[in-house]
Amino acid sequence: MEPLNPKSIERVVSQRAFQMGSSFPCQICVVGFLCGVCLTSLFLAALTSFGTSAFGGISFSTFSTGIPMSNSSPLAISGDINKIRKEREIILHSQGSTSPGTDEKVSSLYSAWSDLLIKSIDEDGQFSQRHQFEKIQCTKSPSLGELQVECGRRLDDFPLSTTDEQLKNYRDQMIAEGAYPPWITGSDEENYPLTRKVQRDIWLHQHPVNCSDHNVRFLVADWERLPGFGIGAQLAGMCGLLAIAIKEKRVLVTAYYNRADHDGCKGSSRSSWSCYFFLETSPECRKRAFQLMQDKEAWEKGIITRKENYTSKEIWAGRIPRVWGNPWSILQPTTEINGSLIAHHRKMDRRWWRAQAVRYLMRFRSEYTCHLLNMARHAAFGWEAAKMVLMSSSKDFREDLEDNNISEIEKFVWSNQKPWIPRPLLSMHVRMGDKSCEMKVVGFNEYMHLAERIRERFPHLNSIWLSTEMQDVIDKSKTYHHWKFYYTNVTRQVGNITMAAYEASLGRETSTNYPLVNFLMATEADFFIGALGSTWCFLIDGMRNTGGKVMSGYLSVNKDRFW
Repeated sequence: MEPLNPKSIERVVSQRAFQMGSSFPCQICVVGFLCGVCLTSLFLAALTSFGTSAFGGISFSTFSTGIPMSNSSPLAISGDINKIRKEREIILHSQGSTSPGTDEKVSSLYSAWSDLLIKSIDEDGQFSQRHQFEKIQCTKSPSLGELQVECGRRLDDFPLSTTDEQLKNYRDQMIAEGAYPPWITGSDEENYPLTRKVQRDIWLHQHPVNCSDHNVRFLVADWERLPGFGIGAQLAGMCGLLAIAIKEKRVLVTAYYNRADHDGCKGSSRSSWSCYFFLETSPECRKRAFQLMQDKEAWEKGIITRKENYTSKEIWAGRIPRVWGNPWSILQPTTEINGSLIAHHRKMDRRWWRAQAVRYLMRFRSEYTCHLLNMARHAAFGWEAAKMVLMSSSKDFREDLEDNNISEIEKFVWSNQKPWIPRPLLSMHVRMGDKSCEMKVVGFNEYMHLAERIRERFPHLNSIWLSTEMQDVIDKSKTYHHWKFYYTNVTRQVGNITMAAYEASLGRETSTNYPLVNFLMATEADFFIGALGSTWCFLIDGMRNTGGKVMSGYLSVNKDRFW
């Protein structure tokens, strides 16, 4: 990496990097207490009138969390009310997470949050500012995140006065020195070695000061789109291309992303990685790269290359950048297989690099992704959150509506807290099906054996976020009555079919949205159980190891291969 120049500050805190993060905050709050039992009944009846629907062969139904069916409602991802009745949904199911309740206040609060999630998008499927409710202070769901928090809070949100110039200068100096990439959480000891430096260096590499400089070269690549390539394989391939770009001193520019080629991704985000996460480089660099693609001389001089210029071996198994030395040589052993920690293996360098690359590519979430996660958290934990809020509040629900003041500490300090989820939470990805042709698959009981191992050390653990494509696994989870399971309510495989066929049956939007929600929830969970032979599990582990979760450990059910 080149040494910093005087323009470092502008480069690191460039408006280009955070302009998406400064979009209006997705404030999720309650419009008001529903007026009377009659209005409440009518409102809930309207919501549940479309309790089940079908889309692309998928059955969408209300989830069962112990909430009376008359008080539950499906949650749609985007679109106006008419579209919601027929479009995509992400609904989560919490088995035994609550006992049946008749508390009208809990039901009303939960349903009001549900209604606001639906109404937070306008007729064109875009997030609507009409529902920011900036002038109304009301009871807010602790399980819902604000976009400002989820997608990276701006570093200059707090209004400094004219007497705070020294503080401002000091803050800018710290930013310029790269002391804290805002998408990295946890201490250095809680992340892979050099994570903060590497993330900052990648960002600087991907954001040159002048994209039109003749010395700036580009590598433009579509995401893999063959039917056999899952999201995990697509990410692994792009990690290889980012490595090539860094080694060749090129700016990586991602092009067509087939999994975003659906109606949920609007406008310029359609068919683009930006539908789900921040782009890998600036709009200026993307524009310049696409211009050069039309320039024959640029191709001849090697100013621009594309994925086809490199062999599969270079992309999938090529040497990783040595810019940072060999930090993988000092990795803390935290992966357990058969009761033993794995200290060294032949792919440690690739494991470290892919963790860094995936963390950079997924460093900030888009509004669309934030909304998906809010939907997921609300469906899974919303009833518990509503009950918790009402039980802990000394005020009557309606009294909150009369308090219109938001204190500065609430706005600038407490707003940075992550959304509530039941903790401790264990995430478990059970991969079976056609994966048996690549690795040894094990039964669900083996995963649960490892879960019991964790609970021996942490007896207060009783919640599992379960990710799997197999219906048999979901059915078996119901026999473990001393655990609470949360999982996406989508059609799952019965029998052995290929993953490509299964995803095709779900449709592109659903087969992309719900795995990404599961992926991100796994990165936020306290513990993780998976299979090293699964690329998906491997990447989840990498995101956790660059997200402050190194010392949480990783329990694997197999050791078939190290990616």
